[in-house]
Amino acid sequence: MFKRFIHYYKNHKLILFLDMTAAFLIAITGVAYPVISRMMLNEWIPNNNLNLIIIGGVSLVGVYLVRMGLRYFVQYYGHVMGVHMQGEMRTDLFNKLQTLPYSYFDNHETGVIMSTMTNDLFDISELAHHGPENLFIASFTAIGAITYLMIIDWILGLILLGVIPILFLLTWVFRRKFRTDMRNSKKAIAAINARLESSISGVRVTKAFTNEEIERERFEETNKEYIQARTNVFASMGKYFAISQFITDFFNVLVLVLGGIFLYKGIGGFNYGDYSAFIISVSLFINPINQLIMFMEQFESASAGFARFIALIDEKSETMYNGNSEFNSVEGDLIFDHVSFHYQENNEVLDDVSFHLEAGKTLALVGPSGGGKTTICHLIPRFYFLEHGHIYIDNIDISDYTLRSLREKIGIVQQDVFLFGGTIKDNILYGKPSATDEEIMEAARKANILDFINSLPNGWGTEIGERGVRLSGGQKQRLSIARLFLKNPPILILDEATSALDNTTEMLIQRSLKELAKGRTCLIVAHRLSTIKNADEIAVVSKGKIMEKGTHDELMKLNGIYSDLYRLQFKNSDEEFTANIDIN
Repeated sequence: MFKRFIHYYKNHKLILFLDMTAAFLIAITGVAYPVISRMMLNEWIPNNNLNLIIIGGVSLVGVYLVRMGLRYFVQYYGHVMGVHMQGEMRTDLFNKLQTLPYSYFDNHETGVIMSTMTNDLFDISELAHHGPENLFIASFTAIGAITYLMIIDWILGLILLGVIPILFLLTWVFRRKFRTDMRNSKKAIAAINARLESSISGVRVTKAFTNEEIERERFEETNKEYIQARTNVFASMGKYFAISQFITDFFNVLVLVLGGIFLYKGIGGFNYGDYSAFIISVSLFINPINQLIMFMEQFESASAGFARFIALIDEKSETMYNGNSEFNSVEGDLIFDHVSFHYQENNEVLDDVSFHLEAGKTLALVGPSGGGKTTICHLIPRFYFLEHGHIYIDNIDISDYTLRSLREKIGIVQQDVFLFGGTIKDNILYGKPSATDEEIMEAARKANILDFINSLPNGWGTEIGERGVRLSGGQKQRLSIARLFLKNPPILILDEATSALDNTTEMLIQRSLKELAKGRTCLIVAHRLSTIKNADEIAVVSKGKIMEKGTHDELMKLNGIYSDLYRLQFKNSDEEFTANIDIN
């Protein structure tokens, strides 16, 4: 994992080198104050050498001006380097998300993914910048300070060195618990983001059911888990830092007392200048040691985030199952050959499904919810990896086609239309980003939404809001159909495209869909059987199997599942119509 982290420095070698050089100079110049102060106390002041005292003071100011410039460089350019590395990781992560299969998003919440994309990468970028810098400054400052202390008095220097093994032993003892608590904290942050994303996305449903209190309770439960996780982190930190600070304080007192005894006894020529320089240098030595140990918190936080980042990057991509053949000339002949499929173990959705849809024909799939109709639709563009059976288009197994060329030839209209934030034009253009204005306008006309667009004050530039919230269901559906007219795919999948619409809107959209389906191989999942009476063939899908297949008239004559569904649906419609007459 360390090698993969280092990999992100490759585009920033110069800045890293300059940053480390600046950090080294900051560390070295840190020793200037105790050195000059000792010389003042031991030589310049006793010898009444005013010139050297002034020169020493001016020299220190000059050193601190240089350190100021160096610190600015480290703070600014170091952070810029970290931000660029964070941006590169975010790009890699976003690109990875584009390659992940449907199954990944079925099993992972959006908020958790967003937590990795934001919080985790921020922690990683902070480590990328502060990690090497802190290690350099703290290490060289500590080495310089202890070297100077040994020069002043090697006995006191050795005593001071005794603090290091104790502090690092303490760090080792607390590290495992701290790492566990930090990773639990990361999970809790991800859970908070997931809950927040879900609540905001579903706020209209929450208000419609007046369930604000339930959402508050759910959020508060997640929030309490986060608070507890962070409390555990701070408990580990508190114990560690309290004990480590006591040890350093104790050594400060020890050096103060022993130095006083050395001075009192005149051991080794120890004088007031040495004593003062030693007291100053003790802090210069202890502080970077504490800084190195405090680095543990940042390292553990970032390493936990980087582990989550790597786990996502290492997920299997769709391209692992990509074919080699380009899907160019398409007739649209579709064959399912003994296809079985399940999303999870022991949860079979399709069981030995076979059918043949000739090019340019329409097959309608009907049946109860959960029977496998939508799964059939999702397998054609290979949203899921098929393990049992084969699907052929134009007598070639779809697994032999590249994913991109396969999906370019397939258009899908679903019940739950997704529109992106932006303008009406942006969303129609999604079907063919290189389309001309004339092509966009023609697509909108065919989708029966051109008049509506022209009636808007801002026309094509009208902002539709998040997920198209400013449009009605029918308007959103017609925009999605216009998007498909622009894409112009030879194979069309309509997955209950009008089931959530009122009758009047449905009639308008059915007219658009009929226009869209001309000359294309069309697979329709339908809830309202009246909309598919004229399909070339109808298949009844239930419990993962095709139970019946034929034209509308043939299935009605069978007096089987389809005829029962049809009569029941129209019986209910007649009763509803009669009830409306009685009410009026």
